[in-house]
Amino acid sequence: MTGIQEPARPGQLSVDHVTLGGVQVVALHGEIDHTVKDQLIDALLSCGGAVPMKIVVDLSEVTFMDSSGINTLITTQKKANTAQGWLRIAGAQEAVQRVLQIVGVDQIIDCHPTLEHALRH
Repeated sequence: MTGIQEPARPGQLSVDHVTLGGVQVVALHGEIDHTVKDQLIDALLSCGGAVPMKIVVDLSEVTFMDSSGINTLITTQKKANTAQGWLRIAGAQEAVQRVLQIVGVDQIIDCHPTLEHALRH
């Protein structure tokens, strides 16, 4: 995986990209809040070159996510669907998974317990 940005402070968002079997895997590390919204949008939409867009967002190293992250995931999912593709979420930690469930994201974006599971389904 290739790092886009190394964390300069604890919790700061960093992103790794890798392509596995035609699927763009975006591994996020740190915290997702309004201060990193533009970085998150760039990370997810930089996968948009391939049609259909097939993206798995690995949240296993994300410790916090607010509404900025939720909105970015939903926007990316809509763009992927428009391009005849999909977006899946993998490995969300309990606190992040709870946020996804409370706001209903898990009802519109497939959430998987692991990256491997998300790539298989």
